[in-house]
Amino acid sequence: MKKSQLPQKTCPVCLRPFSWRKKWQRDWPNVKYCSKRCAGNKSTQREPHE
Repeated sequence: MKKSQLPQKTCPVCLRPFSWRKKWQRDWPNVKYCSKRCAGNKSTQREPHE
């Protein structure tokens, strides 16, 4: 599968899109944050702009 075809999510902390990674293979439905840094900054979640 090409990288452009991988599923993507948006990180609720930094609002950046991130793609599926092999290390998240078994837990992809539960992955919320793009990195450990964002997971540690949960309290600074931003609201998406409308």
